[in-house]
Amino acid sequence: MKRGNATVSVLGWLSRLPLLDRLELAALSGWSRSAVYRAVDALERERMVEPVAHASELIAPTRRYTLTAAGVQLLAESEGIEAERLLRERPVSEQAQRLFLGRLDALAVLYRLCCAVADVAFPIQIRCYRALPVDLCLRLADGRTIALVRLGRITERRPLARRLALLRDGPAFAAVLLLAPEATRLREAARRLRSFPRPCFLALERDAVTAGLDSLIWRAPSAEVALSLREALGLAGPQDSWPTERPLVRVSPPADKRSAGRPPDWMVPACLVPSEKRALDLIADWPWIRADHLAALLGVSRTRLRQLLRRAGEFGLIVRPIIAGRLRLALSGRGLAFVARRDRASVGEMRKRWSAELIAREGDYDWRNVRGTRNRQLLRNLSHTEAVHGFLAMLAEQARASGWELMQIDPPQRASRYFRFDDQLRSIQPDAFGVLRRDGRDYPFFLEWERRAIRPSTMARRLAPYLRYYATRQPLEDHRVLPLVMVAFDDELAKDHFIRIAGEQMTRSAIELPLFVTSQHLLARRGPLEPIWGMPPSLNPGSNSYERAGRSDLQGLTARASPFAIRQ
Repeated sequence: MKRGNATVSVLGWLSRLPLLDRLELAALSGWSRSAVYRAVDALERERMVEPVAHASELIAPTRRYTLTAAGVQLLAESEGIEAERLLRERPVSEQAQRLFLGRLDALAVLYRLCCAVADVAFPIQIRCYRALPVDLCLRLADGRTIALVRLGRITERRPLARRLALLRDGPAFAAVLLLAPEATRLREAARRLRSFPRPCFLALERDAVTAGLDSLIWRAPSAEVALSLREALGLAGPQDSWPTERPLVRVSPPADKRSAGRPPDWMVPACLVPSEKRALDLIADWPWIRADHLAALLGVSRTRLRQLLRRAGEFGLIVRPIIAGRLRLALSGRGLAFVARRDRASVGEMRKRWSAELIAREGDYDWRNVRGTRNRQLLRNLSHTEAVHGFLAMLAEQARASGWELMQIDPPQRASRYFRFDDQLRSIQPDAFGVLRRDGRDYPFFLEWERRAIRPSTMARRLAPYLRYYATRQPLEDHRVLPLVMVAFDDELAKDHFIRIAGEQMTRSAIELPLFVTSQHLLARRGPLEPIWGMPPSLNPGSNSYERAGRSDLQGLTARASPFAIRQ
């Protein structure tokens, strides 16, 4: 059968960029949508391509396509090369397709950005990479190359630093376009890239997916002026590196992706809907979370939560042990592999830290019997872990009822902040970090749940890292506004002592913390957005830096007012 040019073009693009959908194929190839749709339909009927259903929080439901073994053979014949060579040189082998299927959510975002670049600078060439610090590389019509980098949601500080260092020392691109999952991570990456030797532009991935060509969403690491994608590409340098990777050692023709029963690991991203993925992300962030707390964070009923977790349970992505008389949720080894592959993290490292697998199969879910080092610590301090989950669940429910948005909640491994003080690297290690939003204004906060700080010396030691942090400009660089420090105590008396000690430490150091203190009893009775918070006396009573007294009206907030009402 004679093949049209559009058909050959579709096969060629799918051989270089696996899992494109039809709209992306049209945007990148230059063919009309109707021509691409006809070509894909014909190839699908002849089993040359195979569809994969996909949707994520940022990408609407669509059908993506991979080449079948027959499609690889057809492309090899049309290009006059050996099929074996095609399997080695392009990501069309079964092994390569499995790897990219595991990254499907990330690839979908990057492909949408590629389409936006094609609208500005058509035609473009694209390469995708398995192991280089860049995810994709685009070659513009004038020969310049643009690197695309996406930072994963679960990426921690050290892997981020290592990847950016490899990017700095690697091939010279005309520019780097970097996508971050949220604003805090974006500013951290910008700080690390200030001395980057080539043009670099950063944006939030949700903006890169939804914004238009002239939307001002891109920023250089050390500049406050926002740029459009068109402007950012205009500032790219002359470099034209076009790196290649060593081929996979073993390659085989692609196999049929359809399977009955439990899907293989690499097909999980295509089998789950966005709400199910969101639930798994929260379980990954907060291991051993109770079902009612997870339902509150998701804003769904318990019945709906059971529906969201049904397929995750059937696929073996979660474990649901009964611990301390309550059902708890954590990711299984398979679930950890799912989130690690999506964000280009090490599966082995994830399992080493977060595995919920039992050391002794016949034993109970005791902290001594859990493999993951961090999971073990969370289980050892289960009452503290549960208290933090409970606070965030109450806050999420109350925020929805009060017209606030809980935009972001980060677990301890992403809530930590590192800074320089007296020429030493210091850190704060809160139990959580969050961002509340109302009327377009963000209110970031750190959460500390205290159980052991009952002596004055211990309380002073707990405060010391925050006093050092707020003595620098780092809080403003990290968040653009001063984040609040929320401290909750199990005991009412300890709360009162802490407020007194905090006032003394602030006076001694001449550093004023935006510190809010409450107790578990008040939280359980009224909730975090009610007037239950106490504060140390202000060092500057005339200052309007943040609310000082008894205000429960959340509508009339000043520029530094807290979303949390203050108790007299």
